[in-house]
Amino acid sequence: MNAVGRGNLEMTTAPVPRPGPGEALVKVSAVSLNYRDKLVIDSGMGLALAFPFTPASDLAGTVVTVGEGAARFQPGDRVISTFAPGWIDGKPAGNARTPPYRTLGGAYPGVLSDYVVFPEGWFSSAPATLSDAEASTLPVAGLTAWFALIERGDLRAGETVLVQGTGGVALFGLQIAKAHGAKVIVTSGSAEKLARAKALGADYGIDRTAGDWVEAVYRVTGDQGVDHVLEIAGGAGLGRSIRAVAVHGRISVIGVLDGFEVSGPAGPLLLKSPTIQGIGVGHRRSLEDLVRAVDSVALKPVIDRRYALHDLPAALEHLDRGPFGKIVIEPE
Repeated sequence: MNAVGRGNLEMTTAPVPRPGPGEALVKVSAVSLNYRDKLVIDSGMGLALAFPFTPASDLAGTVVTVGEGAARFQPGDRVISTFAPGWIDGKPAGNARTPPYRTLGGAYPGVLSDYVVFPEGWFSSAPATLSDAEASTLPVAGLTAWFALIERGDLRAGETVLVQGTGGVALFGLQIAKAHGAKVIVTSGSAEKLARAKALGADYGIDRTAGDWVEAVYRVTGDQGVDHVLEIAGGAGLGRSIRAVAVHGRISVIGVLDGFEVSGPAGPLLLKSPTIQGIGVGHRRSLEDLVRAVDSVALKPVIDRRYALHDLPAALEHLDRGPFGKIVIEPE
């Protein structure tokens, strides 16, 4: 694309790039879409995009060849991308004035392409038990849920987790929580999606259109509330999560569906003293932990539908409607 907006998306042809020193050439097999990709395409999200710009951040593929000095991977290795290149472990680069946000499909080129060349450290090994389409869903959606609940959340067996909706992060949260012995509550405005979430293992499904879903949480938890909330709505939705969270519970603020400015009541915030943490996906070491866990427990990401690369506009419309799980693009 040469400018912001879906109308500026176009297919182009270019020579297959060659890897330089320390780089790897990867044949892209699958790219999963995130809500953030839609925001970047539609508005630019205020980022300084370099045009022509290639969107999206999450790929799975196979190493074709590597440049001089590259030793992390060999030709034939299956890999996935890392969302925030250079964030290996610990704190990311950045400061209070300029928080870290240098990612693929934003400050760096995206991955909606037949081939990409990146520094080898921008890739991680793909899970052996997943297809490329399934593996492509891990770098953002999978890692976000893992970082919230496990890396930063210290989830324990027997605790209760509430996930909002049935998108990619929410369903990963459901599956990761169940794999760790937690109880899971799912909220949704669709009875059909709630039924599908229960089939995946959700203990309770709450129709958020049928009344105050926080009261429903009180009923199913005996007024205890939930230990972990994956706050995906954003905006004023944070206030409902504060009401729903248990005393000394945890809220992971992840989504901005209802706006970038969050708000909530001070009373229950002060009295219940929950931890409220923002989750900006996660680092490479945690992604590697997730990959090992996926292979260990046979976790299978939920893919709602796959599209060919030339059907990207239809895939974005599907994203607008709200998928059950992930949408994956498969280059032809």
